[in-house]
Amino acid sequence: MSNQNKKEKAPRTYMTLFKRVAITSIALSTLVFGTVSADTKIQTVYHVYIDGKRIGTVDNKNVVEKVIVQKVDSLKDQYQGISLVADNVSVIEEQAFLPAFNNTTATKKLETELEIAAEVKAITVDGEPVAYLKNEEDANEALKQLKLQYVNEEELQELEARANSEEPLPALAEGQSRLLDVSFVEKVSTSDEKISPEQVHSPADTVTLLKKGTLEEQKYQVKEGDVLGSIAVAHDLATADLLALNPVLTEDSLIQIGQELNVTAYKPFLTVVVKREQNNKETIKFETKVNENSNMFKGDRKVTQEGQDGEKTVHYEYKMINGVTTETNKLDEAIIKEPVAEIIENGTKVVPSRGSGQLAWPAVGGYISSHVGYRWGSLHKGIDIARPSNYTIKAADNGTVVEAGYDGGYGNKIVINHNNGMKTVYGHLSSIGVSVGQTVTKGQQIGVMGSTGNSTGTHLHFELYINGALKNPLDYL
Repeated sequence: MSNQNKKEKAPRTYMTLFKRVAITSIALSTLVFGTVSADTKIQTVYHVYIDGKRIGTVDNKNVVEKVIVQKVDSLKDQYQGISLVADNVSVIEEQAFLPAFNNTTATKKLETELEIAAEVKAITVDGEPVAYLKNEEDANEALKQLKLQYVNEEELQELEARANSEEPLPALAEGQSRLLDVSFVEKVSTSDEKISPEQVHSPADTVTLLKKGTLEEQKYQVKEGDVLGSIAVAHDLATADLLALNPVLTEDSLIQIGQELNVTAYKPFLTVVVKREQNNKETIKFETKVNENSNMFKGDRKVTQEGQDGEKTVHYEYKMINGVTTETNKLDEAIIKEPVAEIIENGTKVVPSRGSGQLAWPAVGGYISSHVGYRWGSLHKGIDIARPSNYTIKAADNGTVVEAGYDGGYGNKIVINHNNGMKTVYGHLSSIGVSVGQTVTKGQQIGVMGSTGNSTGTHLHFELYINGALKNPLDYL
């Protein structure tokens, strides 16, 4: 709060209305220059002051009271429920011989200069008044509603009930949570204040003020040449703070001329700390254990024990500041169900004629010039590989050659049975370097790329079958 605002909101120090100060006039029966008649009477008058400055004298204090009552009554409808009092007026009584007074003049000045203040309850934070409400009930309601921004009313009522009980807390059931405390970091109290009635807020507005530090959000309209960084600096913000105030924006957002941005950096008057505990049910993920089995062919895998997740309950305590979790502590945990590990037997036995199931690229580099799918009205069963580093064709995996020769549209063709359900086909070779029945290993040269058969240029046509079904080689290479 600025010094100016503090000055505006600080209650004035003034003399109690109608404080009587008796000024005794000394009646002299005989003066050097004459005598005072015994018939002369002493009269009581009232001097009226506004902010310590005398504005006139009246012969009856009811004149002042009437002006005050009328001015208060004129504001009652505008400030319903607020206790209104004269703020800056004082009256001093005097008894004197033949005093001068003018009720009309004093009344007019009083009506013009008299100020009416509101007697209110202030919420003070670390000794400084920050919000003003009609009464104690409204002040307490505002503080309660601020807490309810971060907890629900049922939890708050339960917490208050427990505070008046000496019974120990029962254990939390599975999935249950409980509020342990909700408090303010700052020292909060209420005090009696006198302020301008315009400064009195409702509990709802007070919650906003305490939570954000302001009731009004400052907006900035984007101008030509503006960028997020320059706007942030101009309003004493970091770019990250500006983005947080405008969730629709990111660092890469393009802002438009005329676009309105929120540039109010919230500085809450009160920091709400919530502590709660929760008993969560959590899954314990099973482990996977892989055993190497020399009695199984390499590439074969077998699950001998299915894995099963376990379960446990975990007792946590959380600390949240203004709705953001800042601390998480594990207090205890209990296992409900132990996990069961998944056990896999992984074959390691190598047979030269049996493939591993993992295919190697059958050429030396190159790129795919045509994919599996329909083209020119018919199904293209494989992929075409063109422009390799050299024209060597290699076996995609271990296996046995089952075809090696010329086959119509395929031209020179090789078929390898990998003895694991897989077969691979190599077409359009310029020459074949293996024969039927021969065992080959992964990566072994089996021929040379060419353009035999139905071919428009040098390339390798490569097909894959698994258990007799055509597959896309790209899913297995």
